[in-house]
Amino acid sequence: MASGVDQVAGMGLVGFSLMLFTYYTIWVIILPFVDSDHVIHRYFLPREYSVILPGVAALVLVLFVGTFIGVVTWKNRKPKKLD
Repeated sequence: MASGVDQVAGMGLVGFSLMLFTYYTIWVIILPFVDSDHVIHRYFLPREYSVILPGVAALVLVLFVGTFIGVVTWKNRKPKKLD
């Protein structure tokens, strides 16, 4: 059973993910159909970043996963026996 701290941390991560998903969905799907001089455009980055930021995030994720796998593989390798 999860403790109270774990539940709060989990709910915080779920809430953050929901806010990020909502922001990105509005930014990418809805905002192109709103006039460019509308006041809502002040709350969003330029459209070029909607492709750049997820690309950079994916690159960082792949680098972290690759580094983790490399470190675990390196630590678990067995030394060669000398005959």
